[in-house]
Amino acid sequence: MKTYLLRHPNSVEPQKAQFIDLPPTPHTAAPHLPSPAQTPTSLADVSSQGSQPRALFIGLDVHNDSIAISLAPSDSTEVRRWGITGGTHEHVQRFIKQLHKAHPEAALKFCYEAGPRGYPLCRFIRGLGEECIIVCPSRVPRRPGDRVKTDRRDADQLARLLRAGELSGIHVPEPEDEAMRDLLRSREQVRSAQHRARQQLKMFLLRHNFRYAGTTSWTPAHLRYLAKIKMPFPTQQFALQEMMNAISEAGARLERYDAQLEREVAGWRWEPVVRALMSLRGVGLLNAATLVAELGDLSRFTRPAELMSYLGLCPSEHSTGAERQQGGITKMGNGHARRALVEAAHHYRASARLTPHLQKRQEGLPKGVTDAAWEAQRRLHHRYKQLSGPGRKKGPVVITALARELSGFVWAIARQVKPLEKKR
Repeated sequence: MKTYLLRHPNSVEPQKAQFIDLPPTPHTAAPHLPSPAQTPTSLADVSSQGSQPRALFIGLDVHNDSIAISLAPSDSTEVRRWGITGGTHEHVQRFIKQLHKAHPEAALKFCYEAGPRGYPLCRFIRGLGEECIIVCPSRVPRRPGDRVKTDRRDADQLARLLRAGELSGIHVPEPEDEAMRDLLRSREQVRSAQHRARQQLKMFLLRHNFRYAGTTSWTPAHLRYLAKIKMPFPTQQFALQEMMNAISEAGARLERYDAQLEREVAGWRWEPVVRALMSLRGVGLLNAATLVAELGDLSRFTRPAELMSYLGLCPSEHSTGAERQQGGITKMGNGHARRALVEAAHHYRASARLTPHLQKRQEGLPKGVTDAAWEAQRRLHHRYKQLSGPGRKKGPVVITALARELSGFVWAIARQVKPLEKKR
């Protein structure tokens, strides 16, 4: 039988805190330290005692009709909740004035997560002379076991992480660049609606055993075939005609969007960059304008790998110890720009060739741009032959790999051309 010797509880003394005397600094020197009863607990107490923080890091949990506000002073480890204000710009301006009145010497640094409110709130705060960043929600660190989520806790977390330097802001486009992005995304919504209407019509006809014998759908021959279809009941004929009208109306809307896009790009300050990207095979006016509108100034990426990672075209990875395992692409970046690159990458399955249509798009461009476009054709087609074939990579994997390398050529060409001067 084992015998355990237990120490008497009175013989164990609790550990005592040890304080080390440090030399005073300009920021920490003070005639005396406040007692725990005198420790400030609110912004009003801090301002009344005269100790002004050097900076206030402010987290905003933004919603449509309300904004939860939390403050993290730079000279403290605590996070204080200011409260909840209205969601309009007037409410934000009033709140900033109150902060300046309480802390006239403190620098204000704001942040909020990207959401439906978009960029205008950030531009408004910056227009008042304050610092403000927009944070990607997927890049905000969160505890795995945290099951409580409220507006105030989210604002506290943003303020705390901003003070710690754990948050990085996303790119905020200029208002005219955002207007072009809105035009392109609205066109994409119309194209998706047209695709959905076409699928609904096909399923409707298949259910009634109407099958098109041709090879390609939505050609003039296919449209003539659809016009000859006669349903057994008038109600079904009416439904068929309405589906066909929805498809034709979507096509007419797309034509108007394309015409408007031509006019808008002609006066855009990024027009030289758009024309330069059109020298690439598979990158027409629509894809080039999409890349520039979604990515903005590509000179902010120091290396092509940064752009590839931003677009989410890099493979995911789950490695531990000596094991290294890679999966599909991360898809963490801008999905609209990634889709445009994947569409363009399909054109590099064909051998390198300077077609008359492509040669016309390259007229008047610098030699460095045209040389990069030709090198893209040569390299990407060679890469396609290496990766594809029996027993090698699957088709979607190969096209994604080409899109990743194509983004590097987009980065190289965009850095060679300067945009027009911004209109004042």
